[in-house]
This record gives sequence, C-alpha cells and structure tokens, in this order.
Amino acid sequence: MIIKPSQNFCGQIRRREFIHQLGGGFTSLALTGLLGQSGFFSQAQAAELSANPLAPRIPQLPAKAKSVIFLFMYGGPSHMDTFDYKPKLYPLDGKTIPIKTFGRGGKKNEGRVVGPKWKFKQYGQCGKYVSDLFPHTAQCVDDIAFVHSMTADSPIHGSAMLMMNSGSILGGKPSLGSWLNYGLGSVNENLPGYVVMLDKTGGPISGAKNWSSGYMPASYQGVVFRSQGDPILNLADKNGMSRVQQRSLLDYLGDANHRHLQGREDHTDLSSRIASYELAFRMQATAPEAIDIDKEPEHIKKLYGMDEERTEDFGRKCLLARRLVERGVRFIQIYSGGAHNDDNWDAHGDLEKNHNFHAGNTDKAIAGLLKDLKQRGLLDETLVVWGGEFGRQPTAEYAAGTGRDHNSYGFTMWMAGGGIKGGVSYGETDELGSQAVVNRCQVKHLHATILHQMGIDPNNLSYFYNGLDQKLVGVEEIDPISDIMA
Repeated sequence: MIIKPSQNFCGQIRRREFIHQLGGGFTSLALTGLLGQSGFFSQAQAAELSANPLAPRIPQLPAKAKSVIFLFMYGGPSHMDTFDYKPKLYPLDGKTIPIKTFGRGGKKNEGRVVGPKWKFKQYGQCGKYVSDLFPHTAQCVDDIAFVHSMTADSPIHGSAMLMMNSGSILGGKPSLGSWLNYGLGSVNENLPGYVVMLDKTGGPISGAKNWSSGYMPASYQGVVFRSQGDPILNLADKNGMSRVQQRSLLDYLGDANHRHLQGREDHTDLSSRIASYELAFRMQATAPEAIDIDKEPEHIKKLYGMDEERTEDFGRKCLLARRLVERGVRFIQIYSGGAHNDDNWDAHGDLEKNHNFHAGNTDKAIAGLLKDLKQRGLLDETLVVWGGEFGRQPTAEYAAGTGRDHNSYGFTMWMAGGGIKGGVSYGETDELGSQAVVNRCQVKHLHATILHQMGIDPNNLSYFYNGLDQKLVGVEEIDPISDIMA
C-alpha cells in the first residue's frame, strides 16, 4: 500500500485524516518515512520518489508488459458491427421486438432492430469472425484477446469516458496512466511517462479530466503530444536564450524553490512545478528526436498507412507511439474521434457512414502497429488495448435511420501483447448483443488486468487522500481477467 501525507486546510488537519494518522501511528512522519514503512517501497525507493516522482521503480509482481498503448475509439463503436458476430440479427433487420435497453434516449422495452451492415468472415488459426470494417486488423486476430462481455456504469459519454479512464464516473480522480506512473515511474527521465495524442478534430468530452492526475501531484498527469511539428506547444525557447543560460536560470530558480519547499514537503504543487521545469528543459533536447519519424523507412510508414491521406494522421500517431515505447514511455493513449458527434464513433443517425469513415481511418494503422511491434520483438512487452467508453444497442434510436443508441450493458474491447493470450474470445453478450450474459466484466476488471500485466497488484496500489486509501479499482477486491493471460 502507498500512503500520502495529509494535506492541511486553513492550517488544520481534517478530522478523518487525524483519526487515520492517530490510529495508524503515523503522526508527523515525513513523506519518505511514510512511503518506506508502507511496504510498497523500500526506504531508498521512497527517498528517490520524494526527489523524483517519475524515477523508475521495481514492480510488485512479475511484469509481463513494460508499456501500454491504449487506442481509444471515442464515441462508442458498435460491437455487433465490428468484432461481436451476431448472425441472428440479420433476419430481424427492421422488425420491432420486445427488448430492454437503456441509453441516452432513456429506458425502453421494445425497439426496431438494425441488422449488421457489414459481413463477417473468419480469420486466423483461431477462426475469429471479424467484420469487413476491419480487414487489416482481422489479419492479427491470432495475437488478440477479445473481451465480449464488458459493462460500464453509465450510458452517457462524459461519465462513461471518465469511468474508462479513471475508474469513476465522477471527475477529479487520477487516470489510468497516472496510476501506472505513480506505481512504476518512467524508464526515460527525458520524456513524459504518460503521453496523450488527440484526434485532429479535437479532444473528447470533458477534455483534460480524462488524462488528469486528480488528487495526485501534477507530475503524474498526461502530457498532450502533437504528431507533427513541435511535439509540445511552447516547449522551444522564444527569446533566443542559450542552453547554458537556461540551465543557469533553472538552477537559480530551483535553489529558491527548494529553499521555499523546506518544511513544506507535503506541498505537492511546488514539488511538481520544480519537476516540470526540469523535465521541460530535458525535453527541449529529447522530444524532437523522439517525434522525428521522417527517418523511418518508407516501408514502415506504408505499413502504418502513412502513404494514404485518410490513414496518414492516425498512422503517424501509432508510429510515434511505437517510437515512444522504444524510448521507455510508460503509457500512451491515442484518441480516434473528436468532440462533435460527426467527428467520432457516436453513430446515432447513419451507422454505415459513421463507422465506414472511422474504421477506414484507423484499421490499417492499428494492424500496422501490431505487426511492427511484433516484428521488433516489442509486442511481448507492450500491452495494446482497443475500445471505446461503451458499445451500441441492437435497435435503432430513431423511428427512421440506422443509428444505434449507447449501450453500457454489453460491449467489446480487445487486448494484445504484454502477456495476453492471442486468438481467444472471452465472455459473451446475448444473441442480439444487447447485454453481457457470460463472464460479465466491468471496467474495473479491465483496469485490474492492465495493472497486473504491468507488474502491479491492483488491490494493493493505493494513494492516501482525504482520509482514505484511494484505489483505481475501488474498495472491493477486483480480480484481473485471468483467462486471457498467457
């Protein structure tokens, strides 16, 4: 368990924190002592964490993966039109049937069925059925574990996004990447441990809350990278100041900040600011090289779809993700889909137009990423996750059209690499894809699986805040999805 020292409010400790500290015998202990006695870190590691929150640390468990690349299909892709084959839906197309659904349109007891708009074929040695929407990704099914029984707590984008990213439908909680970097640190101290790349049309609903560090120090929050040009805005010096002059200025500023920090070791905002100044200085020299994919061979660029206009953008981001993984970045999240409905997977009206567009933009790059990681020997140590915040309903939302409403009762996500079995399907939705009925999994089970594969006990990773040992997976014991682990 990791414990964080209490935070004061108007010079007074909160009652809950006072009771916790008194009962635990931790009164007046400094951060290093707290961490060292927690059992999660050694005293030496605790001291290093106090000085550098992103210093690399030893995993609790045997780690199967070193990095995570989360391909987030914002808006909610339709599982029965992509990877969850439902042959009984085809003959029901257009028929109104009794079926319970719950989406943004509220709770309903019947609906008009929308049959799948694409054909499915079997691929790989495992014989997995995949829609014609993903012909390139279909070639990689023997490396993929499909989880068809995912469920979430909300059918509304904002809260469902926060749930998938932070384990809670409420804002203000640390995101998955923050938890990973808190528990493991970053291998490369010259790059952020947590990188986010947004869709070219903009970011998702709720914005930075989805990659926030919440109540953790700001050192653990996600850093938004651009795939072209300067990787981070305002990183380059605008005043013509030399590196030597910048170093001298930072040293002077650092000395003043550290003097001010003495006796205020629990002032995480100041500690994070000091660390961010140093990271920004190092990144001025490091980030441009990491993002420079122009030197990549043409056949690699083509593998990611960078030779075609519609696939170039997402392909560039996936190729950049591979380069960041090679350089030790711990967690990378790439978004497909922007803030507006027409720019994401939220197919309320014309399902065919929407999914043809977004799948066509991403399919080749996703397959290219998996193939490239595999041929470089990186797939074994890189966990790739694909999915959205929820799925879609088997019925139409409106009286006319093919659009589907949101569905948090059952949907599909998949994982590949990082110690995950390939060529397997876990869990099932009912014959119409309406809800998960076999081996139901909640978002917390997905998070627990990711933490476990990265070498972290999901039930033993905690952060003391507001008088409680906060956890990504919540207060109950949550098991990872062991059946998909190699």
